[in-house]
Amino acid sequence: MIRTDELKGLIAKKGLTQAKVARMINVTPKTFYEKMKIGVFGSDEIQIMIDELNIENPAEIFFAK
Repeated sequence: MIRTDELKGLIAKKGLTQAKVARMINVTPKTFYEKMKIGVFGSDEIQIMIDELNIENPAEIFFAK
């Protein structure tokens, strides 16, 4: 399960919007919000976010228990 609260905080900390991150991973903002709501992203989307947001410890966000 993805810790969406942590991801939202990281996005804000980087000075980005969720809509900008949606464009980074090639989905519409609506799709991004839905994915955030259910806490599920594809592996390719996760990798793009890790790279683009410079996430140092992705396991804490994307592979939380």
